[in-house]
Amino acid sequence: MTAIAATLQSFFTERLTTQRQSSPRTVASYRDSLKLLLAFAQQHTGKSPTALDWADLDADLITAFLDHLELQRHNSPRTRNLRLTAIRSLFSFAALRHPEHAESIQRVLAVPAKRFDKQLIAFLAAPEIDALLDAPDMSRWEGRRDRALLLTAVQTGLRVSELTGLACNDVTFGDGAAVRCLGKGRKHRAVPLTTITKAVLREWLAERGGRPDQPLFPTRSGRELSTDAVERLVRLHAATAARTCPTIRPEELHPHILRHSCAMSLLQAGVDTAVIALWLGHADLRSTAIYLHADMTIKQRALDATAPPSITPGRYQPDDKLLAFLESL
Repeated sequence: MTAIAATLQSFFTERLTTQRQSSPRTVASYRDSLKLLLAFAQQHTGKSPTALDWADLDADLITAFLDHLELQRHNSPRTRNLRLTAIRSLFSFAALRHPEHAESIQRVLAVPAKRFDKQLIAFLAAPEIDALLDAPDMSRWEGRRDRALLLTAVQTGLRVSELTGLACNDVTFGDGAAVRCLGKGRKHRAVPLTTITKAVLREWLAERGGRPDQPLFPTRSGRELSTDAVERLVRLHAATAARTCPTIRPEELHPHILRHSCAMSLLQAGVDTAVIALWLGHADLRSTAIYLHADMTIKQRALDATAPPSITPGRYQPDDKLLAFLESL
């Protein structure tokens, strides 16, 4: 193996796993990003991944790879920047081991992240949530699983990776019923359950069976659902829900919108943003502020509470004929 192969293996086994104790989700994300990069480099250099050297992965190739993600794979700028983060982490690790390639590595580290416009978040209104929860076919095992999953997602606001990582013993009933998860940044948190969610999960667990350490929402074979599988089932049920609720757009609905919908429901119920940040597992209150921007009801209440300026309607009328002519152009 060449230098890049040995360093790449050490990056995962030493830096991520041993030194940083990165979560399995972080390791998987970095793995996927670097697999895509190696496949792209193989296609453009004609070398197999084990034959690649650091000189092959120069700044020009990295930039071309990032453009490929957007243009050919139709990834968003956010995903592009996420892939770049993994590449930077690898090259920062390599810089300490390969000073002979310092110039080339520094050029890669200087590749900037792409800036993008931040849109208002999308979320489901209460009638749309009800339509989505009514969509699964309750006569089928998968339908009952999907309804329990969707209800848990909308009520708890868990990230999709947190949702798929739940085990049966992560749900507690009785007084203080809650669901526990290991979230972003290796932070544990517990989210309380409503009476309805608690009843649905109790019924689902009774039907699901299995050991306490097994996935709460498994596949038919008992394995953990993948992120892609959750995205597919959300859009499948969204298509069904759109028949009775035309405002739902299945092609635009993805699992993270359920998390946004939970946050907006809490905000519109008058819950303080600091509590919402704890509920969602935000490390910074600024991450929760996006929901304030999206909630027009709060802005409308603020507008209603202000006194309108005492001005008379009208527009400027020039008193000079030449100015009037120029104004008319």
